[in-house]
Amino acid sequence: MITSKSKTASTKENNIAQPENFEQAYAELESIVARMESGQMTLESSLEAYQRGNSLLQFCQKSLADVEQQVQILNERNQLVPFKSDDE
Repeated sequence: MITSKSKTASTKENNIAQPENFEQAYAELESIVARMESGQMTLESSLEAYQRGNSLLQFCQKSLADVEQQVQILNERNQLVPFKSDDE
């Protein structure tokens, strides 16, 4: 059973803009880590930052995996072919 709190959290996460590219996601992730390490955030803010950071980390990992796949295709064919992930 999904509680109203779970629905609110899910909706809130969906309203957060996705990064445009790996570099933007990585920079935001570094900023979140620095703020969390400062120890100046409230518990609620830390939880929100952690959730955003986790989302950014997943974006970065997927971006790196896609680039790795492109490199593998390049190595196999001696030419760079755009890689289309299953998500696209």
